Amino acid sequence: MFNDHRDNWRLVMDVLIEFIVSFASSVGFGLITNVPRRSLPAAGITGSVAWVAYYLVLQVNHGLILPNFTAAIVIGILGNISAVLFRVPVNIIYVPSLVSLVPGGIMYLGMRSFTLGKESSTSQYMFNSLTIAISLAVGFVVAEVVFYRIKPLLTRLINHAKKFES
Repeated sequence: MFNDHRDNWRLVMDVLIEFIVSFASSVGFGLITNVPRRSLPAAGITGSVAWVAYYLVLQVNHGLILPNFTAAIVIGILGNISAVLFRVPVNIIYVPSLVSLVPGGIMYLGMRSFTLGKESSTSQYMFNSLTIAISLAVGFVVAEVVFYRIKPLLTRLINHAKKFES
């Protein structure tokens, strides 16, 4: 992927910038949608890690499906873990974390093409939007299945940590 140290340094800086901007995006959307303030950091970190996963997979696979699918799995697993730790409904974490992945720009271009009468570009934009939406949905389903398999272990770890604290 990257051949010399300058390219590696550039990738690290790009990932750091992507992380910071996506954190701000998730937290900002959480503020707009009145997410409880105590869960904003978890939503921001979940959204940031998911976006970095999306970004890194996109560097290797330039398709639509795998990067979105991977990011949805990350949001699903980290969102569920955060919801358990912060004792909030999982949607409180999901909604702000997902904002960076929603294909709003592609949908806009599709609607614009539709209103301008450009059938071929309309169908391409709408197909891409549908592909992204389906890959996100399937990623969330996979993440839910994985989380409910590891939830008993997570619960034991949390209870053990609480006993250890007191």
